[in-house]
Amino acid sequence: MSSYSPLNRGNVIELRAQFPALQREVKGITPVYLDGPGGTQMPDSVIDAFSAYLKGGNSNLGGKFPVSQETVDLVTQARESAAALLGSAPNEVFFGANMTSVTFSFSRALSQQWEEGDEVIVSVADHGANRSSWIMAAKDRGVTVHYLPIKDSSGTLDLDVLDTLLSKKTRLVAVTAASNITGTITDLEAVIAKSHAVGAKVFIDAVHLLPHQLVDVRALDVDFLVGSAYKFYGPHLGFLYGKFDLLSAVTPYKVEPAPSFAPSCFETGTLNFEALSAFVAAVEYLASLGEGESLRERLASGYVNLHHYEASLSGYFLEKLKEVRAAELYGVDGIEGRTATFALRFGSRDPTVIAEALGQQQIYVWSGHLYADKLTDAFGVTEKGGILRVGLMHYNTFEEIDRFFDALNAFL
Repeated sequence: MSSYSPLNRGNVIELRAQFPALQREVKGITPVYLDGPGGTQMPDSVIDAFSAYLKGGNSNLGGKFPVSQETVDLVTQARESAAALLGSAPNEVFFGANMTSVTFSFSRALSQQWEEGDEVIVSVADHGANRSSWIMAAKDRGVTVHYLPIKDSSGTLDLDVLDTLLSKKTRLVAVTAASNITGTITDLEAVIAKSHAVGAKVFIDAVHLLPHQLVDVRALDVDFLVGSAYKFYGPHLGFLYGKFDLLSAVTPYKVEPAPSFAPSCFETGTLNFEALSAFVAAVEYLASLGEGESLRERLASGYVNLHHYEASLSGYFLEKLKEVRAAELYGVDGIEGRTATFALRFGSRDPTVIAEALGQQQIYVWSGHLYADKLTDAFGVTEKGGILRVGLMHYNTFEEIDRFFDALNAFL
């Protein structure tokens, strides 16, 4: 059992000591990392896990000697960690280079079940990885693609339109769990229920949600879900969950002698074993934020703890934002129904210029369309430089928010 303590201003400072990047100085200044949605920093335990695997001797799977068996055990442990994180069975998760590669590979395989005249639905709110993959697969198979729009500047998906798009021809609905630009959280229960009612499968991009909220694939009854470990304090590693019967029914593109059973058949080539070691450590880090007997229980408690602190950061950020002249917020205007990620514009100011000015003061944010170009199109801002994205994580502080607004106001 971990030593549990609710996150607050005091112990977050202590927690930050576990993150070497947060201690670094650049040109004599400690950076403010407000770029979490683009990739989080890592604690010492995750960084150490990379080298620990390699120092112990690395070997591929299947060898008749101890080091190879240790790697087999590591892969098993990684599947168990992923299962605890997602609420799945270990044999329902496979790993790959990154979420984009995993999704493109899986889309090619799954689409072999489609026929000309079938239909798929993608969302304008999604990152390109959960849109282009399915659009290209649909084109190859002669399948029609429909686009699910947003309601308004909150970025909320219009589920009334989903009702009109769904039909007995719909084979797949692909949506994001939370927008990587606005932080707006999707009503997954409604999307899944509506889609299953017509026999369609559902593919969820949980990359942006997983750093902020625990998911339960069983409770959701979702068919497929993807994540990316480097968004929640882990390595550059992608993974995909699928109901075991559905995974077993898909024939992947693979080397002929490779395993033919799920989930191993989807892991083409040699896995990144050192990254799997770091992945296990990243899940354990999240669990260390909570308490409980099992890994899943500690994760659930840790995420509640994490969410409460991030919500307090969000509330403070939104109050400060009200004081900024000409500030425009895209996304939910409040702390409910969102992550601590904010899409901003300031009149006609180019977000890229603002991001550069902040970067010169070692305040790190992102700008542009951030691969969710259909969403910035819907907002009408893509050709104007997109948005300025500020992403808060549980290692951020109220003082860092003050630094951001002081620098922003000085620039404006």
